[in-house]
Amino acid sequence: MPIEIGKYQTLEILRDTDYGLFLGDDEGNDVLLPNKYVPENVVVGDDIEVFVYLDHSERPVATTLTPKMILGEIGYLEVVSVTELGAFLDWGLEKHLFVPFKEQSPKMQEGNFYWVYMYLDERTGRLIGSARLELFLRNRNVKLRVKEEVDIYVLKPNKIGYDVLINDRYLGMIFNTDAPERLRIGDQRKAYIKQVREDGKVDVTLQVWGRQKDEPNAQLLLDKLKSGGGILPVSDKSDPEKVLQYTGMSKKTFKKAVGNLLKQKLIRVEQHRIILNK
Repeated sequence: MPIEIGKYQTLEILRDTDYGLFLGDDEGNDVLLPNKYVPENVVVGDDIEVFVYLDHSERPVATTLTPKMILGEIGYLEVVSVTELGAFLDWGLEKHLFVPFKEQSPKMQEGNFYWVYMYLDERTGRLIGSARLELFLRNRNVKLRVKEEVDIYVLKPNKIGYDVLINDRYLGMIFNTDAPERLRIGDQRKAYIKQVREDGKVDVTLQVWGRQKDEPNAQLLLDKLKSGGGILPVSDKSDPEKVLQYTGMSKKTFKKAVGNLLKQKLIRVEQHRIILNK
């Protein structure tokens, strides 16, 4: 069995050459670690952990650089170029990760970031990226509980909410009614499991269970005040556009959250700003 592509492996240093070190496994396979990746103070006979992928000539090569993802993982990567073949994404190594047009959803644009899954194309032996996550994440044996706190990443908006990635493992859905603030692709949030369906589909909510359940936006507004030094330059007299800009909320939602915090005596309201009480 040849040395596996797309994974970290611990290999033995077999010999030193003008081009670099040749590393080998127990089955007689070897791979080159170019000089520019060779760490100091290693000698023939030592074991070394490396990542193996294909170089620009489609030959296996080892590196001590750290990729942003490995085979079978998901990463949030930037598109560095788009050609007539597809898109090329920065994943931390010299050779960029290729995403063919058929694996793009939507069509990728240079400079933008996208969530992609990395797989090994059996026909070509190449590492390929795919933004069609639903083809690879099947939500089998979902080990999530209702009300459980999870980490989510926003993948893309849909007609009724947002597709999200849950704990780097499951695909999920958050409805607009469960997202009291406007979300953007790539946003990371703490969320809560609302429902795990029999078919494996998972619904999540940003609404906090417990004390703030009836008014989750109050906690969101409180967090924004704390991160903003205790002051937000908006009040119930501000234009809706300004409220949305600073809080991500509609003016109606904002006023309800302000009222909640006022009842708790956590804030005071001036003509053009709200201030966190000390």
